[in-house]
Amino acid sequence: MLEVRALGSRYGRIPALHGIDLRVGAGELVALVGANGAGKTTLLRTISGVQPASGGAIGFEGREVTALSARARVKLGIVQVPEGRQVFAPMSVEDNLRLGAFARGRADALDEVIAFFPALREKRRQPAGLLSGGQQQMLAIARALMAQPRLLLLDEPSMGLAPRLVAEIFAHIAALRARGTTVLLVDQNARAALAVADRGYVMEAGRIALQGVAADLLRDPQVQRAYLGL
Repeated sequence: MLEVRALGSRYGRIPALHGIDLRVGAGELVALVGANGAGKTTLLRTISGVQPASGGAIGFEGREVTALSARARVKLGIVQVPEGRQVFAPMSVEDNLRLGAFARGRADALDEVIAFFPALREKRRQPAGLLSGGQQQMLAIARALMAQPRLLLLDEPSMGLAPRLVAEIFAHIAALRARGTTVLLVDQNARAALAVADRGYVMEAGRIALQGVAADLLRDPQVQRAYLGL
């Protein structure tokens, strides 16, 4: 579904990505892990079109999308859940969700999507800013699902959440994978991310340092020392 080839990106004169090669198959959940500053968020932003590429190519379902705008990529089905959730705090939960279907998707899918996150159902009329951090993360994912993504990009969904809520968010991510949603997941919690993934990539300094089956990466001594605290 997604093929990234020799992808580069920069902030001004400062390179952030160096020749990234990455693939995501239809129906896969692929985890992207690494330390802060490794380039994970930049890679997601470049794939979604928010950050321009400085070289290389991005292919999506057999079509090159490198030069397309972020809006055009959303219309094709590349939908990103941004780091920090970024819900519209004064607006109701329901209106946040309806906005997710603005450029793509169906507004009448609201009940179907909200059923996937029962914690949101009873709060659908409340301002999104009154939700807990975990509920706001659920809302951000649900809003993206309203766009009926072909490829869902999740950026740091566990950031700032208590362990119980982290487990709940990852249970939802695993359920998305089980129902066939294609996901590229970035998260600082390497253990949790790799535990739900089919395959994984490890980034260091804007490059892919390791890649493989997620279960193998969890057992890799280098990954254990650097990212799993073992």
